[in-house]
Amino acid sequence: MPRSNRERTDATRTVLLDAARKLFIEKGYAETATPEIVAAADVTRGALYHHFPDKKALFWAVIEREANNVAADIDAHSAEASSAREALLQGASAYFDAMAVPGRTRLLLKEAPAQHAIDNGEGEDPAEQGLKIGLSHLLAGSENLKLLDPLTSLISSAFEKAAIAIDCGGKRADYEAAIAALLDGLIAQPRR
Repeated sequence: MPRSNRERTDATRTVLLDAARKLFIEKGYAETATPEIVAAADVTRGALYHHFPDKKALFWAVIEREANNVAADIDAHSAEASSAREALLQGASAYFDAMAVPGRTRLLLKEAPAQHAIDNGEGEDPAEQGLKIGLSHLLAGSENLKLLDPLTSLISSAFEKAAIAIDCGGKRADYEAAIAALLDGLIAQPRR
């Protein structure tokens, strides 16, 4: 049975995203040219520009797909948690699992920030949005709740630095323990 136009369109988009992802990991955004992407995907330039207005749009589509996959993994692994703390710790473990996908750390934590600095980026990070929700539950009733935005930013940065360190050979268990200590410190009763 022949595929529908929609199926062919989706398949072409997926092939372009996959080819671009591979090249962005191997060469980086700046060193990857659109003719290379077209050749790797085995499609025409017209097909590329039918789906994406330019290389930047294709890059951000790759980044969005990666970030959404990370967020989905975190959601799936923390959905059954019995407390906000447990959800955040399970989410941290799922984040480290998701970031262990080959090339993902380079794409999300090296290439995307570099490109963001150049063109101010696009979209929001779904994993950071989930972290903010989790922290708001963890900190409910705490004085620290008024610091939710800066805490989300700082803890998100800690997760990113930990993922890079793990990608470079750091001991994951040590980083998971550090995240637990950090979260426990946020909910500990203030000293008087």
